[in-house]
Amino acid sequence: MKIQQFLEHHGLVSNPFADEDAQTDLVFKGVCIRSVFHPAWDKIYGDPTEPATSVVFGEKGSGKTAMRLQIVRRLADYNVDHPDRQVFVVQYDDFNPFIDRFREGFHGRRRRIDRALGQWRLWDHIDAILALAVTQLVDRILEVQQSRHPAARDEPLPIDKLDANQARDVALLAAIYDQSTAENPADRWQRLRKKLRFSTWKSKWNLAVGSSITVAALVLFLYFCWPNVGSRWPWVFGAIAAGWLPWLGRFLKYTWKAWQIGHNTRVLNHTIRPLQKILLNFPAAQLVGQPLPISQQTDHRYQLLEKLQSALRSLKFVGIVVIVDRVDEPYLINGSANLMQALVWPMLDNKFLKHPGLGIKLLLPVELERMVDRQDRDFHERARLDKQNLIRSLAWTGQSLYDLANARLKACATDGKVPTITDLLDTAIDMRRLKDGIGTLRVPRHLFKFMYRLFTTHCNAHSDDNPVWRIGQGEFESVLALYQRDQDALDRGVGAG
Repeated sequence: MKIQQFLEHHGLVSNPFADEDAQTDLVFKGVCIRSVFHPAWDKIYGDPTEPATSVVFGEKGSGKTAMRLQIVRRLADYNVDHPDRQVFVVQYDDFNPFIDRFREGFHGRRRRIDRALGQWRLWDHIDAILALAVTQLVDRILEVQQSRHPAARDEPLPIDKLDANQARDVALLAAIYDQSTAENPADRWQRLRKKLRFSTWKSKWNLAVGSSITVAALVLFLYFCWPNVGSRWPWVFGAIAAGWLPWLGRFLKYTWKAWQIGHNTRVLNHTIRPLQKILLNFPAAQLVGQPLPISQQTDHRYQLLEKLQSALRSLKFVGIVVIVDRVDEPYLINGSANLMQALVWPMLDNKFLKHPGLGIKLLLPVELERMVDRQDRDFHERARLDKQNLIRSLAWTGQSLYDLANARLKACATDGKVPTITDLLDTAIDMRRLKDGIGTLRVPRHLFKFMYRLFTTHCNAHSDDNPVWRIGQGEFESVLALYQRDQDALDRGVGAG
């Protein structure tokens, strides 16, 4: 008996439980992403008009990635409906490039990933978030067609709403944090400068002075002093050197600043020469008193974050939502709880998590939740998790998993059909026993695997010429018992799942 034959009999066009990863699950992306939510959804999502932080712990397969996609989709719908009060969305879920660049700054034994991550600090996270946000902002200002960003509308940003200081701030943020590899950094920055109408002619003043004095000195020398060229040449050389001293001083000053920025933004990919070339375009008066990440501290990062928020408010964004996910997936971390802790713990800072206009959605593995209670008083005073919309377990009850299964069946049904899970099972299976049984599976991924295995086992037990359209109680109990054994092995770390 073929599975497709069994599904078609119950009015299903495809297997609702064939996919296990939300990123490739067409049933979820097509229908369930807008209609099926975890019971704690409202607390995690919050109100887009006032972005707030949520800290969520969930085991593998509990739906953290699905929730990330749902947050992005819901915010995309919100932005369409509220073009004057949009939310700027940053997905902070690929840590590999940031960890790789951070580790490159260490040598010898300090390059060991455990020792390197032991030096990871909050300002490194802020640098990474600013890099993602600023790169997205520059892409959207320049209308880069090849780039796609979460919850972003297709309309051009109203950059004419930026005042002169905000245009300067965006140009400065782009100089430091734009990490696009699509084109030469200096060329991309010049395109941005022209879009922003940010004037840089005053930055050429020292260059013009040096060139003018050089030309004037040579002309005067050749006109008046040619007969005594030997004795007068040192004076000409001195005049030319004096004319270029201001430019040389500025060149060295910004070379030093570029080196400081490159050295202290440890998670970014900075080459000193291109960064120095961009910084030289800023008139000296425009950089007086401006915060630059030239030291390893958070103060300047907060100020730069506030500059980004100020510019975004003028561009009709009421706040920023940063979604943190997949912290267990970087190849150097490889699921290690201790390494995940070293990476995530610096971010658990109440000042950062409660920063006005910033909502951090932390979707974290359940292994880290077990470590929270073992932390000292200083950690809890700094993190104040009691104020962060804390969800200690992204748990699913038997009833919620039952509803989820029915929602997926409905999503795969032909027109006019509304199949439920009880339609596929023998009437001898008690509803209470059904919900208790699937409740032991705990998370959607295990539910999907179990249902797929149940369908396969049932179809393999019957032939095409003698089909049985309902799964019997004995089949249900035996497949459930076998799956629970495999699930237990996976929990103990000795099974493949």
